[in-house]
Amino acid sequence: MATEGTHVGGRYRLDQPIGRGHAGIVWLAYDTRLHRTVAAKRLYIAPDLDPAQAEQRRAVALQEGRDAIRVVHPNAISVLDALREGDDVWLVMEYVPSRNMADFLAEHGRLTPEQAAFLGGQLGSALAVAHSVGVPHRVLEPGNVLLADDGGVKITDIGISGSPPDPAYRAPEVARGEPATAASDAFSLGATLFAAVEGAPPFGSEGTGDQAAPTHAGPLTGALLKLLRSDPAKRPTMPDTVTALGAITQGRQQAFVPPTAPAMPTVRAMAAAAPGQPQYASSGPQQPPAQQRPQQHQVRPSAPPPAPTRTGPNVRAWVLTAAAILLAILLGVLVVELLFL
Repeated sequence: MATEGTHVGGRYRLDQPIGRGHAGIVWLAYDTRLHRTVAAKRLYIAPDLDPAQAEQRRAVALQEGRDAIRVVHPNAISVLDALREGDDVWLVMEYVPSRNMADFLAEHGRLTPEQAAFLGGQLGSALAVAHSVGVPHRVLEPGNVLLADDGGVKITDIGISGSPPDPAYRAPEVARGEPATAASDAFSLGATLFAAVEGAPPFGSEGTGDQAAPTHAGPLTGALLKLLRSDPAKRPTMPDTVTALGAITQGRQQAFVPPTAPAMPTVRAMAAAAPGQPQYASSGPQQPPAQQRPQQHQVRPSAPPPAPTRTGPNVRAWVLTAAAILLAILLGVLVVELLFL
């Protein structure tokens, strides 16, 4: 059983649990080797498996984690490490202060079609990269979509099949027992966006009802209906989906900004900062608090600055040179007059 202060893999110190999802328990952790905050997830292994099945499941989970490391995209949570610790399999990921889309929708209600199109374009772009390296998401649903404090959108748990997907967002072929593919991810993306604009998944909470007609999707309707086609071969590819969703927003929306996420938990750093210097605990570059940042003002002069005034030795040299020239002229005139007398 993992507890606060435990070191995983000899380097990741568990500080406090910060979430629980289908795939497992997430801890706020600290990488004592690279001195950065990370998220560490202990993957879920079903307790009712016999020893041989459990061991096979651990091997699969570890390989899925290593595959996920190959997915690198700004809209995907980066998997930094995958390791085995006793009977547990851990994924170490970047930590992003955020809240998941399911919680956001429960609190704030539907998104506009433009918001959903922007969000879908970001997710689709990350999924396209995952598919290009042979990694389907497998369990895409609102709970795996993170809305970051800075307006970013991140998808998590790419390629991890530790638990069955929510039936409301599961492609029909996956429900029949077929393996997840890029096409099944397209269906799950469509169902996720449908729920975002309509307030409920398209086939009900169990995914077995009749398809609901979209009434709030507006310009997003056509894209949703194509993504939700029952035949996987007739669904659009992820790059085509990204293009279509981008045409809906037409570049007008550059970020998805949810209400402020919960404050980032405090992480104990490895060494104290120098006196008078603040400490920042995060997996990415940090900025000092606003009150400590120097104020920058752009000053526009109302008139050109005056020309520099000649002073000092330069002026004296100029005067002496002029006097010498004048003296030479006078001497020349005098000589000419003497010669022609």
